[in-house]
Amino acid sequence: MALHIVLVEPEIPPNTGNIARTCAATGTVLHLVQPLGFSLDDRQLARAGLDYWPFVELILHDDLDAFLSSWSGKRMFLATTHSTRRHTDVQYRDGDALVFGKETKGLPDWLIEERSQDTVRIPMSSCAQLRSLNVSNAAAVILYEALRQIDFPRLK
Repeated sequence: MALHIVLVEPEIPPNTGNIARTCAATGTVLHLVQPLGFSLDDRQLARAGLDYWPFVELILHDDLDAFLSSWSGKRMFLATTHSTRRHTDVQYRDGDALVFGKETKGLPDWLIEERSQDTVRIPMSSCAQLRSLNVSNAAAVILYEALRQIDFPRLK
């Protein structure tokens, strides 16, 4: 098994490339939910992911409904600034999916409402001008907490 990072409609190639590199380094499966804001052949995407792309298990989904259908009955945690539960308050398990929304809008409101019991947030300053962390940073923070809890399986 492995953990899974799911990017719903990512828009910025370097963010996705950075997350792909993190996935390669941790044995995490990367799911990209279309539409993407870039081509998988994008130069910035390749540059951010360096030569790690061959080590990334990448799964493409036609849209959010396709991902949700494929993940039915499995555990997932939705990263959102609107959650009341911190990412450290969850007991992660091998096989869980960590789901992140697009950079400009986050996850759809209907999904957050429908699955509010599965939402998590990263604690941040309450300064009104600060909306969220960069998605690649947020993915790394939550992923490494999940890996820590399950004792870094398959990592040295």
